[in-house]
Amino acid sequence: MQDVVSLPSAVESIEEIRIRARDRQLLVSLDYDGTLTPIVERPEKAVLSGEMRRILSGLADLCRVAVISGRDLSEVKRLVGLDKIYYAGSHGFDISGPGDRNVLQTGTEFLPILDRAQEALHEMTGSVPGVLIERKRFSVTVHYRLVEEGCVPTVEEAVNRVLENHQGLRKGRGKKIFELQPDVDWHKGKALMWLLDSLDMNRGEVLPIFIGDDVTDEDVFEVLQGRGIGIVVRDGGGMETPLQSAARYALENQEQVGLFLQMLIAMLRERD
Repeated sequence: MQDVVSLPSAVESIEEIRIRARDRQLLVSLDYDGTLTPIVERPEKAVLSGEMRRILSGLADLCRVAVISGRDLSEVKRLVGLDKIYYAGSHGFDISGPGDRNVLQTGTEFLPILDRAQEALHEMTGSVPGVLIERKRFSVTVHYRLVEEGCVPTVEEAVNRVLENHQGLRKGRGKKIFELQPDVDWHKGKALMWLLDSLDMNRGEVLPIFIGDDVTDEDVFEVLQGRGIGIVVRDGGGMETPLQSAARYALENQEQVGLFLQMLIAMLRERD
């Protein structure tokens, strides 16, 4: 682990990355919120720009591309709007390939528990102004970005009580969110490794690259140590980017993410 502020810039280190990627296939995967789009007050307002979609599309013509998000699979596919890439929704519990072909679903036995937890959270936090409860297929997310600071402990207490009363779930954290998920040994990092295996890309000739901004992305950075390249976005748009990270490089913001992806495109085109 290293202080995020001291990590070298992926943009300034492009030649070092070029050397490491020489004669290797790439799998480029990215988080959505805070990486491809800024963090916004309400999740439905995080819209991918046309320019970023064009960049992703151009990259997908040259290598395998995946978006690994905490959002529902159907939602992240709709927001990105590209049929030729891979998607992992709900922190990797729900994965699909190009088109509408489902590749993997894990944790479906927890759906009834999540239904009951969602109802309980609505009942217990309904009187707190600003709380937004978002039901995803494999999780329930409690957004508190619009909640007054003094009321946040009340929200977390409600989440903890629901967690105690609904066995089989765990609490995750993110940028101004609490999230209840199935308590199984699965996360974004395992989802990426599963994807590498399923694509027959878990080989030395393949260099996986992942770009993310949140604490949930640390699972990916950790599995890529010594195997691939992790890049953390320092300013994802929230206050909970980790102070220390297992990433190898950093980017400042979404604009630099786009610039770095364009550098990868140029690098891959030079090979042709």
